[in-house]
Amino acid sequence: QTQNAPPKSNQHNGPSANDNSHKKKTSDTTMNNAMLAQLMRDMQDPEIMREAQKMMQSPEFQEQMKQMAEHPHFKQAMKQTKDLMADPEKVKAVEEKMKVAVADGEKQLDAFKKAQKEVEDEKATKEGEKDEDKKDEKKPAATDDVDDLDIPNLNLS
Repeated sequence: QTQNAPPKSNQHNGPSANDNSHKKKTSDTTMNNAMLAQLMRDMQDPEIMREAQKMMQSPEFQEQMKQMAEHPHFKQAMKQTKDLMADPEKVKAVEEKMKVAVADGEKQLDAFKKAQKEVEDEKATKEGEKDEDKKDEKKPAATDDVDDLDIPNLNLS
């Protein structure tokens, strides 16, 4: 006994409840903006830039770059970039888009760092409370019962 299921349609009628492509694209863009902002920050760091210079001067890196530059996809991307840079209007549009992306990424990084600090502060507070509890456990309870102590009575009168 088999039941007849309604035929499945291959037609796509807009985003479904299971369609996360828009959400994923937004998430990817958000992550890319944060990464771009972090890159811009890193490029301002003299120590990171010194390390980058060392890496770029290494023979291994130069060989890798030479191989990459010979790849057809790289050549195509360079041609597209050159063509784009030849049009001042397109350059202006890309610069504006980059400014917006970097500003958005900066906001995301700042929000992340703020949230990270809050978590660290909360963790430190909890650890501080645990340390206080441990100190309290180690301290003997103070008693007013003098009779329990082995102190001789020195009646000097």
